[in-house]
Amino acid sequence: MIKGDITMTSTRFLLPKENKTAYEKIAELDQIGKSSSINEKVQELIKIYASQLNGCVFCIDKHSKDALAKGEKLQRIIGITAWEEASFYTMEERAVLAFTKEVTLIQQGGVSDETYHELQKYYSEKEIGELLVLVGTINIYNRIGVTTRLQPKMD
Repeated sequence: MIKGDITMTSTRFLLPKENKTAYEKIAELDQIGKSSSINEKVQELIKIYASQLNGCVFCIDKHSKDALAKGEKLQRIIGITAWEEASFYTMEERAVLAFTKEVTLIQQGGVSDETYHELQKYYSEKEIGELLVLVGTINIYNRIGVTTRLQPKMD
């Protein structure tokens, strides 16, 4: 199916079924990220935004719902695609979202010194490492979701 085709897509295969060991290792990495010192709402903003950048409908759906369940406001979830224009993200969240964007789109020039230095205002080197694990892990999941055309269940 060509991108842009409006016909329904179906999931190609389920990686947890076809390569359980690899998927379990990714899940272990995900658990490390979840148990980090990074605020749960910030974790979900990272996951939603990276998933939007990567076009992973399954992860956008999942993490938007997870964020709502953790008390995130719908306006902030919807507005994340335009976070640079929105006034309802803190400077710390903006630093994290800029970092998320530059790591996710690494081929466009990597992580700039400006973005890294802004992140250092709010996070230690250890915490920046935790942020990197969070961004890297959701990018792995996004690549699985997009490649396999993983679809969320309709509400």
